[in-house]
Amino acid sequence: MIRLWSIAKLQIRKVSTSESRFCRDVLFNGVVRRQFTSTSGERRTVMSFGDGSHGALGLSSSSLIPGMGMDAYEPTVVSNLPSDISFISAGHYHSLAVTSGGEIWAWGRNDEGQLGRIAIDSRDSRSEPKKVEGLDNVNVRAAFASGVVSAAIGDDGSLWVWGRSKRGQLGLGKGIIEARVPSRVETLASEHVVKVSLGWGHALALTVDGKVFGWGYVADGRVGNVGLPLEASLLDSITDGSMKGQNAADLNLDAAEKKVVEAMSKENDMPIAWEPRLVEETRNVKVADIACGSDHSLILCHDGTLLSSGSNIYGQLGRSKQDLGMKPVDITESPISIAAGLGHSLAICNSDERKILSWGWNRSRQLGRGKPEHLPREVEGFDGENPASVSAGRVHSLCVTEKGEAWVWGCGKNGRLGLGSSSDEPEPMLLEDIEGCVLQAVAGFDHSLILVAE
Repeated sequence: MIRLWSIAKLQIRKVSTSESRFCRDVLFNGVVRRQFTSTSGERRTVMSFGDGSHGALGLSSSSLIPGMGMDAYEPTVVSNLPSDISFISAGHYHSLAVTSGGEIWAWGRNDEGQLGRIAIDSRDSRSEPKKVEGLDNVNVRAAFASGVVSAAIGDDGSLWVWGRSKRGQLGLGKGIIEARVPSRVETLASEHVVKVSLGWGHALALTVDGKVFGWGYVADGRVGNVGLPLEASLLDSITDGSMKGQNAADLNLDAAEKKVVEAMSKENDMPIAWEPRLVEETRNVKVADIACGSDHSLILCHDGTLLSSGSNIYGQLGRSKQDLGMKPVDITESPISIAAGLGHSLAICNSDERKILSWGWNRSRQLGRGKPEHLPREVEGFDGENPASVSAGRVHSLCVTEKGEAWVWGCGKNGRLGLGSSSDEPEPMLLEDIEGCVLQAVAGFDHSLILVAE
């Protein structure tokens, strides 16, 4: 979901009286976006649930249920945060929150410097939210997290990154693999960036005028054509060769992760775009939204065309043909918003009524529906609900509706669904007992965050 600011010619669509007073729809490039407005005395609360082993929940030991370790099985308030949080992001193992005053707070894993702190925290203190350093002169409006890198966008459209990535995900120039404090991406200094999406080692940036830039690890054409040779990743070749005909989507989570680690350890001469480059397939079109999964990407064009690229071993590209490159998804609906996880994809579509389509890996029922899994099909159990935004984690999915409610489905391990158990849910389940309007729900790899207006 894109948070919009200082964008001319916004058209505000009147919302129904059943919707929260905090919520409204905004038409941006013809695509409906959910935007949330502040009211006098309104308090924003961030809540977290799921795997807390890396500190990504931001919870103190006193907030956790005895016997559950560091995990939280129900939404729990992240303390020590300001009351004016306006935007949240969940990385693989860390979390970010932006205030209305333009500050970023971060917590969780910091082994690669993704929290933007010069001093390295002790293992015990990483769950404590603290301000990101080095952005005092930047009025931040949105922040985005991956596994090893974090990014922030200023209200002037500037893009700032920090962390460590040997795959060029920082976009700061050839051979630059580390930034301990936020550094500006100078290649995009002349552009007004409104959204960034980060995969495992690649990234996409969307500008206010609908251009898309890609950088980082580019195997499988996962960022489209950026002027480098198109080649298959070693990951796919190793995975296909080792399974001897077994369907990749049938791998359990541990086996799939093992294959990824094996492949990554054997990569040497990785094809890398060290700085952002214009995605050629979008040169003559206007783009409305972007989403990066771990090793694939989605690009939604202003005319409703949905493009996908990258790995397709789980069917996450949503197309029958297996050819490399940025190609159209086999979808007949009209997408208006997209999300991508480890090996699955989600799209909110407009037809007679708004619905969510899903495709890709479904081992833990993160698609919210049955087969066929490699092509877009409707998520089941959403009758009468109007989805406003979606987010995809490793093997779970989240949705916020126009009524300001959060729905969850997929893998429940470590409590990442927030439903009080570790059970998987094959269909969307309402996250009950939330006091207030849910403004945003985001999925990390194994944890989730929600932003609530009370």
